[in-house]
Amino acid sequence: MRTYIGGHQAVSTNDFIELALGTPVELWLGEEGETEEERAARLDAARDILAESPGLPDAVTRVVAEVIEAHAPELFNVVPLPGPAKRRRPSRKGAAA
Repeated sequence: MRTYIGGHQAVSTNDFIELALGTPVELWLGEEGETEEERAARLDAARDILAESPGLPDAVTRVVAEVIEAHAPELFNVVPLPGPAKRRRPSRKGAAA
């Protein structure tokens, strides 16, 4: 099954995120091994995008909330792990007690 969003085919999770945000995820999160110059340019571009699209943070928040709501059962399926056995403390009797 193929999925298209606005005429673009979404193949991976990152494709869906990029199409939902309108920008690549790496713009906001950075890339491993980027130089200080690359980082500064990336952050500069991000600031420009935010200045041109002041509603983007709200749109991102909405997308994140929808994803959390859709996957809440899996996200919150927490099973407590057994902890270490409790050790009994020796009773203190006698002069040291």
